[in-house]
Amino acid sequence: MSFVGNVLGSLTGANKQAKAAQQAAQTQAESAQAGIAEQRRQFDEIVKLMAPFVSGGAQAFEAQKNLAGLGGAGSQQAAIDAIQGSPMFTSLAGQGQNAILQNASATGGLRGGNVQNSLAGFNTNLLNSLIQQQFSNLGGLSSMGQASAAGQASAGQATGGNIANLLQQQGAALAGGQVAAGSAGRNAFGDILKLGGVIGGFF
Repeated sequence: MSFVGNVLGSLTGANKQAKAAQQAAQTQAESAQAGIAEQRRQFDEIVKLMAPFVSGGAQAFEAQKNLAGLGGAGSQQAAIDAIQGSPMFTSLAGQGQNAILQNASATGGLRGGNVQNSLAGFNTNLLNSLIQQQFSNLGGLSSMGQASAAGQASAGQATGGNIANLLQQQGAALAGGQVAAGSAGRNAFGDILKLGGVIGGFF
């Protein structure tokens, strides 16, 4: 093959090389984009899975604040009234009062003042016990919500780091393709100059 033929072949090859480099870079960039989309999809699934626990934990924490009086006197009283009016309180109070009355009846002390004091004290102690129990139960739920929220934050941080890496890979791939295409173009330009020198030599 003549020198001119070699130069023309080199020019054609340089164009193909540049195109191949850009295509390879685009493929890498698309792969990174697919990875980014999958990372986001996975994070969205994590958020959906943890959402009920985060929401329930937030509600439980708010209820705890009300019982503790942090939501104001009105909210605290409403929380206590809700416990006192609950089926659990009513049932336990009824059972306790019946037990006190039956015991007093068996011992012949129904008319004594101790029975009335026992009945009044029982309800007060029962209410206090149920308030403490409710506060503890709510604490378990709020802790679960806090752990779920922390899990979401950790997953978000990991997802952000993975996406940042993929974006960096995507940028590097596209830049590499452009550099490779530019290098092929420079080589082709050099071949053109050589061809020009050869042709000029004939004149």
